[in-house]
Amino acid sequence: MAKTVALDAPTIAWARGVFARYYQAADVAPPLRLARREFAAFPFLVETSMRRHETLPTPDEFHAFLRREVPRHVYYSAAYYRRPAELSMAAKEWLGADLLFDLDADHLRGADTLGYAGQLGRVKERLVDLVDDFLVRDFGISPSEMSLVFSGGRGYHVHVRDERFLPLSSPERRELVDYVQGTGFDARRTIAESHLNVRADPELERRGGASGVLRVQELSPPESPGWKGRTTRAVLALLARWQSAGRDRAVQDLVGYGLPLRRARQMAKILLDEGGADRIRNSLTLEVFPSALASEFLEAVVPAAAVAVQGETDAPVTTDIHRLIRLPSSLHGGTGLRVVPLSREALERFDPFRDAAAPAPADERVPVVFRETVSHPWGDGRIEGSPGSTAELPTGAALFLTLRGEAGLRA
Repeated sequence: MAKTVALDAPTIAWARGVFARYYQAADVAPPLRLARREFAAFPFLVETSMRRHETLPTPDEFHAFLRREVPRHVYYSAAYYRRPAELSMAAKEWLGADLLFDLDADHLRGADTLGYAGQLGRVKERLVDLVDDFLVRDFGISPSEMSLVFSGGRGYHVHVRDERFLPLSSPERRELVDYVQGTGFDARRTIAESHLNVRADPELERRGGASGVLRVQELSPPESPGWKGRTTRAVLALLARWQSAGRDRAVQDLVGYGLPLRRARQMAKILLDEGGADRIRNSLTLEVFPSALASEFLEAVVPAAAVAVQGETDAPVTTDIHRLIRLPSSLHGGTGLRVVPLSREALERFDPFRDAAAPAPADERVPVVFRETVSHPWGDGRIEGSPGSTAELPTGAALFLTLRGEAGLRA
């Protein structure tokens, strides 16, 4: 839920005024099935207390609520209820729920080493993977049946409106999450194995040994559905990356996957110096290696490549059939950024530091004093500051910094 920084009274009054101006002017679209939703909000002056179980049956009541309450954070239920104003979930009488996915920097591998802008960039990359590879390719959801939403904080939400998913129970939604995250998936099972009679070929017969039968292990075709094709594409991408970065990088990665240094060097030599990577790409077989090394490639490299393409999403958000989600087109009370709904096409060019700032007159400036070392992209430039330094910033930038606690209003 809401992550907020405590503000002093003058800052609360100023920030609430910016939010009030926004809600007076903005045409915030009510969610579908408006009368069946529950709404909840954090006021500016009572930051630790959420007011829940609001119902806003009509667009007029919805807009009047935003303009009257000026919430610091506002949410609505993914669920539809027969009586959404009731206080207990049982009394509300659940009718179904949108399918939600939440990608946040808190849940991404390696994101903690990145700055705020870098985290948002990483989350956006993973969002594209989730939407294109899992939701569209594997689940068959039409892009027209989903809405992508920048959360205004450190991630993105996906709202799926496809009616096939509305009645799913929490355990059924858990199965979708497990599939996306690759829970219980053994990448080695994507490898096909066959046996060839090789007595007609002297070279292959030598490799087949006394039996005259050669065991052939093959990657699935990259266009295969589901995790089979995804694993092959990940392996081929890994090989291409090593070919670009060089043998030292390949050895480093292979040791990281658990191979002894000597074996890692041997494998990298075969792949990069002797053309093995190209032969795997062209034939999809692992017969470029001696049998023992092929087994190590299968045991270490293939699973590691598959892990790299596992989907990442906040499982409780998807599995909770009573979940509250941040209202699209509202303002985020921890950043002042707009919660921006996006189409798949618009996502490519979307830049939260340019496209999500709270609107304000272009010439309006707010004096601030920096409390921390600050460096963020903003619009076509950057916000830069050191502790104790001052600046006059556009309203959206000043709101962003003060709500994050990185700056304060200058008297």
